[in-house]
Amino acid sequence: MIVGLTGGIGCGKTYVANYFSEFGFPVYSSDIRAKELMATDVDIIKGLRYLFGDEVFKYEHLNRKMIADRLFTDKNILSSINQLVHPKVQADFDTWCKNKITARIVIKEAAILIESGAYKNCDFVILVTAPVELRIKRVMQRDNLSYNEVIARIENQLSDEERINYAHFVIENNGIKDIKHQVEDIIPKLTNKV
Repeated sequence: MIVGLTGGIGCGKTYVANYFSEFGFPVYSSDIRAKELMATDVDIIKGLRYLFGDEVFKYEHLNRKMIADRLFTDKNILSSINQLVHPKVQADFDTWCKNKITARIVIKEAAILIESGAYKNCDFVILVTAPVELRIKRVMQRDNLSYNEVIARIENQLSDEERINYAHFVIENNGIKDIKHQVEDIIPKLTNKV
């Protein structure tokens, strides 16, 4: 069974994913693997050079700031990168799953699980939500970004109100409700479906 775990930037997806991992569920981080593939996959590198020019690789390292600056201000660039990267991430995930054949349930953590259409390959979707102002504060601290830079990223993602239409379960990461207990409540509902 494939369980998608998604939510907007700064909602705490990774924090929630870590609890699933603690409970013995293999977790695939689409966002981490996408970053790794962008720096190593020959086809993606070629596509990035086409989109941004050779300066996208600064001293042989991927210039992530350059990409982010354009990504969140130009929807065409965002769409082009998604078309370039997401099929590779899906293929990587499929290979990863083949190595997890003894696991009854795997968790696929992805920020744009719904936007990319990857939710269609999931048996269930868990949405992590958090108040927007709390998300902004977390991302500003975590990524050393300005308020406006965080807002630009949020505006390029679906809202929680839009995502909830795709979710089978919702985990509220608002600093009040206990995350571990929410995960513990969901686990039997998933394991009973396998």
